Amino acid sequence: MATLGRLLGATRHRVGGVSISQVRATFQRNMSGYQFESLAVTRPREHVMQVEMNRPEKRNAMNRAFWREMVECFQAISAEPDVRVVVVSGAGKIFTAGLDLGDMMGSLLVEGADTARKAIKMTPTIRQFQETFSVIEKCPKPVIAAVHSACVGGGVDLITACDIRLCTQDAWFQIKEVDIGLAADVGTLQRLPKVIGNDSLARELAFTSRRFEAEEAKQMGLVSRIYPDREAVLEAALDLATTIASKSPIAVQGTKISMVYSRDHSVQEGLEHVALWNSTMLQSEDVVEAVQAGMQKRKPEFSKL
Repeated sequence: MATLGRLLGATRHRVGGVSISQVRATFQRNMSGYQFESLAVTRPREHVMQVEMNRPEKRNAMNRAFWREMVECFQAISAEPDVRVVVVSGAGKIFTAGLDLGDMMGSLLVEGADTARKAIKMTPTIRQFQETFSVIEKCPKPVIAAVHSACVGGGVDLITACDIRLCTQDAWFQIKEVDIGLAADVGTLQRLPKVIGNDSLARELAFTSRRFEAEEAKQMGLVSRIYPDREAVLEAALDLATTIASKSPIAVQGTKISMVYSRDHSVQEGLEHVALWNSTMLQSEDVVEAVQAGMQKRKPEFSKL
């Protein structure tokens, strides 16, 4: 129990190595004026936040601001007590074209003659880029991706870090990195095989950069549902988010944390983890409220975290 107390205390006071007070301050500053350069952040439903990639004129290509702001945004959302579910979308004609090579090329070039020293300088940069999508997975609130049209390169990295993926009939996906001379290094190679449960197919898609359409994405398990158009997939994502947000946030977030942990550990380790978690969380007021609401045939009301 002492171990759990330390774990919960650390979670309460820090998110992704940053203090809760810092991320809340960032959140309030940005939400007050929606001041992200590459993202549009709104609250379309109660307890639901929508994070939209907002560079439609650039096909939502991922520039330097995006890689930084996604981390700031999701760290803040993780600490926001009134947000229970997040929907990620893209503005304009497509979801995302992936990496903005024109804007990012300077970040990918390291000066110096010695290869080893250049590599040492480059490693922290790659790890920073990885955190842009790992922060989605680390966010205790469920994240739903609503994909329309093209989802290329970094877009696949992004959606594989999400909990649920929906798409439109015209959606298509491509692990593009080998076509620009590099191995995908911010999440697709690590998460996609586990998302779809087919290592052979994941390797085929990564080695060939083959484009695949919505139906194949659904068959392989990358997306769970397909909708006619962008408006329909966004509405469906928000409806699903609203349903999830109506549940106990303690229960939902505990479920996500347990499922992410169990994915990377043995069954027995996952059982030990959730036993430790629930030894505290079963004492939540949400359990009493859910039982009473069921007996009284009313909708349960759960307080902020």
